[in-house]
Amino acid sequence: MHRYRTHTCRNILETKIGETVRLAGWIHRRRDHGQLLFIDLRDHYGIVQCVTDVKELSFQQVEKIRLESVVCITGRVFKRSKKTINPGLLTGKIEIRINDLEVLSAAEQVPLQVNSEEDAGEETRLRYRYLDLRRKRMHDNIVLRSNVISSIRRRMNAQGFIEFQTPILTASSPEGARDFLVPSRSHLGKFYALPQAPQQFKQLIMVSGFDRYFQIAPCFRDEDSRADRSPGEFYQLDLEMSFVEQEDIFSAVEPILSGVFKEFSDWSISNTFPRIAYREAMLKYGSDKPDLRIPIEIADVSHIFQASAFARFSKIVQSGGVVRAIPGPECGSRAFCDRINSWAKAQGMIGLGYVIFNAGKASGPIANYLTTDEIRQLQLITGTKDGDAIFFAAGEELETAKISGQARLKLGADLNIIDVKVFKMCWIVDFPMYKVNELTDSIDFLHNPFSMPQGGLKSLENMDPLEILAFQYDLVCNGVELSSGAIRNHRPEIMYKAFEIAGYSQEFVNDKFAGIVNAFKFGAPPHGGIAPGIDRIVMMLAHENNLREVILFPMNQQAEDLIMNAPNKVYTEQLNELHIKIVPPTRLLNDSLIKEKANH
Repeated sequence: MHRYRTHTCRNILETKIGETVRLAGWIHRRRDHGQLLFIDLRDHYGIVQCVTDVKELSFQQVEKIRLESVVCITGRVFKRSKKTINPGLLTGKIEIRINDLEVLSAAEQVPLQVNSEEDAGEETRLRYRYLDLRRKRMHDNIVLRSNVISSIRRRMNAQGFIEFQTPILTASSPEGARDFLVPSRSHLGKFYALPQAPQQFKQLIMVSGFDRYFQIAPCFRDEDSRADRSPGEFYQLDLEMSFVEQEDIFSAVEPILSGVFKEFSDWSISNTFPRIAYREAMLKYGSDKPDLRIPIEIADVSHIFQASAFARFSKIVQSGGVVRAIPGPECGSRAFCDRINSWAKAQGMIGLGYVIFNAGKASGPIANYLTTDEIRQLQLITGTKDGDAIFFAAGEELETAKISGQARLKLGADLNIIDVKVFKMCWIVDFPMYKVNELTDSIDFLHNPFSMPQGGLKSLENMDPLEILAFQYDLVCNGVELSSGAIRNHRPEIMYKAFEIAGYSQEFVNDKFAGIVNAFKFGAPPHGGIAPGIDRIVMMLAHENNLREVILFPMNQQAEDLIMNAPNKVYTEQLNELHIKIVPPTRLLNDSLIKEKANH
């Protein structure tokens, strides 16, 4: 007989009745029935009930041992009586009569309950993550993560993608987030950076002549924590393809993701995902991450109010602003509309005007200022009828879109009209190439600077930068952004011009992106890619609201690893080797003040 176990706690079924078996695992629960003691033994695979009576030598051991201790149990398999069958357990028809019990590792009093879903709080859960991961929900989430990644790999290989690993130590890059810097011992005063994404390397793979690349890539960004974003590191399905257009990327990704979602969830999902232009998404849903489960579409009604008697809105439109209408199905009560208006004010908004439709009449704060024809147009555009309402937001276009989008989400939740048990994915396409920097009033990239502008060099040379669209796309599921991608700018002359418009010189591009620009000068294929987030995919499949619930050892919201006590201080000898000196923040502040005075 094996030293520790002959079976797992999953495969002891009725076929084993009468056999002597050996199991190993953790004490999950203990129940004292006077003359009998029951314990539930748990391992990675399942739970088995074991029993000893007062006459057995093991009785006193079981009586004293703490929950979560690791034991080895040898005993005979018996059939349970009909009254004691547990239909909730795979092994619920049998039990083990304990002949021998060996304590392999005794546990102290545990700081959180493993055998319940009671929330012990984030700090306790992360400090004792190894205990938290013993809980069934967490254990299942991590197993799900592994299975999802395995499924993705199989599907990628089946489509002819080849998996490569790109470097972890690389050069710092002026991208959207802060880099994690790694000092070089051999090169005084110089630093490596952990990759925010394998962006340039995967493009270099295409230049190297490989046709379809992927990897489950670790990415590192020094940014603040959010429910849908982990501080420090995350994983993505990184892929790139040569000689492709936008639709080729979509055709490759859709069957992979729809297949994975169907494999690991009984929620419905379509095989193909609709394409929605960025400007259309901002108008209809007030967001470039629309939740399509909500059957409400926002409408532009600026033209109706441009010359209307409602002066507040007409002035906004005449000065270049917009008015958006958010339909409220079956919201035709003053009390409900006032609650929504109060909610809007609590969010820092001015409020939401509204019109209510009942008994063929329109009422509300705005209705008295509107003509019969204007009211009819509003109903026609929004599709509202008796018993419905329309809420209004007005002002600068982007801010109004944001307010309208928040109101749409609020209505969806309050009216309980969000489609359930469905994953609604869509592609957001036709992103503007550039935006105006609100602080400097200069032109900035809106999205990925390595994207190909629609129209190529001609559009960069002849069009208003704010009118140029890019071959960029986001993949969105139920209001959560799963991925961003683009058809890449693979020609140096187009890249130089694109960066020039954003205020960067050719020298800057050659310095910061030397590797990729130089490679493009030796023949680069048209190529594109995308990188769906593994953590977010698993989070959605596990029906969790926070990424930390699907990551083995996540950091807390302050980007601290409470188990390993990271980040932590290092020895002076290590700093000396790297020629690094720790300067206190007050010193930095004083130095900057001294320099400022000297300059004046």
